[in-house]
Amino acid sequence: MAKSLLAPGHTACLGCGEALAARLVINAAGPNTIIAEATGCLEIISSRYPESAWEVPWIHSLFDNTAAVAAGIEAALQATGRAGQVNVLSQGGDGATADIGFGPLSGAWERGHDVLHICYDNEAYMNTGVQRSGLTPFHARTSTSPPGKLSLGNPTLKKDMPAIALAHGVPYVATSSAAFPRDIERKVKKALSIRGPKYLQIHVPCPLGWGFDPSQTVEMGKLAVQTGLYPIFEYENGVLTGSMKVKPRPVEDYLKAQVRFRHLFAAKGEALEEQIRAIQQIADANLVRYQMYTPPAEGG
Repeated sequence: MAKSLLAPGHTACLGCGEALAARLVINAAGPNTIIAEATGCLEIISSRYPESAWEVPWIHSLFDNTAAVAAGIEAALQATGRAGQVNVLSQGGDGATADIGFGPLSGAWERGHDVLHICYDNEAYMNTGVQRSGLTPFHARTSTSPPGKLSLGNPTLKKDMPAIALAHGVPYVATSSAAFPRDIERKVKKALSIRGPKYLQIHVPCPLGWGFDPSQTVEMGKLAVQTGLYPIFEYENGVLTGSMKVKPRPVEDYLKAQVRFRHLFAAKGEALEEQIRAIQQIADANLVRYQMYTPPAEGG
């Protein structure tokens, strides 16, 4: 078995979906890779001074400018006649991608830099205390979106980062999940075969921030996809070219398994039904939009 390019001994929490996904990403990308990394969980767990778990050139920048650093690396490769010879990745969590670092990422996409951006989406700012981000799900509990008499948790929908990438003309846009290793590996390799900017958003369950047993990380990832709450798909040149087909499960199967949604089930009767219905509608819309489910024909 080949040596992993994310070495063991890092300090990730037990059951960390992000560490699992990062290992799959870098092993698929291979040793001829340079990574620019945002501040966040992955940076903290993999680079505690004076050690590093990375077996490739790896640069930690600020929370907000990782895509700009990656763009500079790619421009330097162009200037030295090595364009296309080295894989360049920029990596960040949901906060570094959709919020704090979005400006430089947008600029890199507009300029067309040959960089693959990986968003490790654990759906909150986990490293600093589980604050909500632009990718926190509707009604989820975080430290800055606590449920109470006047709130059911996070009041906003997840920011549609894949659609934003498509609006920039990014030629390859896809999602995946730490629960599906082969899907991650295939999409990383495919993205790196395409010149220009690429965007891959990977769902990475977080036992600490979501509130589930660390042994259930893969199961949480699968449930998110099977319910339609985290659709898996890919676009090439603006066209939907593939999606993960599922036999849909009710959203309650996913929500009940996590502390961050437990408050929803404190309600009874019609109030509970209304809350679950709102989330089910989000899932159902995803299943249709990304062609993840084909209803059986009448009489079939």
